[in-house]
Amino acid sequence: MPSSTSPRPDQRAVEPHPDRPRSVAGDVDYTPQPEKSIPISPSRKTIQQKILNLYGGSASEDDMKVYAEKAIYDDPFSYCDTRYDSTKGRIWDRYELTLSRYKIAGQWYGLPKLFTKLETLATEVTSSTEHELVWKQKHKYTFTGIFASKTIDSLVSLRLEGEEPNEKVVYHKDMWNEKDYSHEGLGALLKKLNG
Repeated sequence: MPSSTSPRPDQRAVEPHPDRPRSVAGDVDYTPQPEKSIPISPSRKTIQQKILNLYGGSASEDDMKVYAEKAIYDDPFSYCDTRYDSTKGRIWDRYELTLSRYKIAGQWYGLPKLFTKLETLATEVTSSTEHELVWKQKHKYTFTGIFASKTIDSLVSLRLEGEEPNEKVVYHKDMWNEKDYSHEGLGALLKKLNG
């Protein structure tokens, strides 16, 4: 695992902070423009497609294998860290790590229960560096029962470990509404309870 993602108590120090894309006017802009997407390698394209499958409600075991055994999922509503067993205060043993990826899977398996339709409308890859893949994403969520829809522009940032073509996601961060959400106060507590 890259040294910048090793477990530490200071959350802001371990999460990815990609440069937030800006419009011509200089405003933060998460609206994807697919024609401006930078090219990425076939293995990075596979990683992106597996993540997009999860956003689309698939949550297949094959798609979940994109995550490393020790990984973090972080969005405006939840924070899921599979690196620690909070009840024991130590890093999980090998058996527990085999199961830990499923803690993140719970986030994805819940989507089809909340939403009748999940659609990725557009993406734009903005950065692909040695240990990071970043893209803008426009996603439409249609709520179960009320059938109202909400379209969200977000910035998806993946911190990766390993060498191509065998890279794994160690930190998945999804930022909405041109914001980089913090991990402090009541919001952080609710995110961790939800994760």
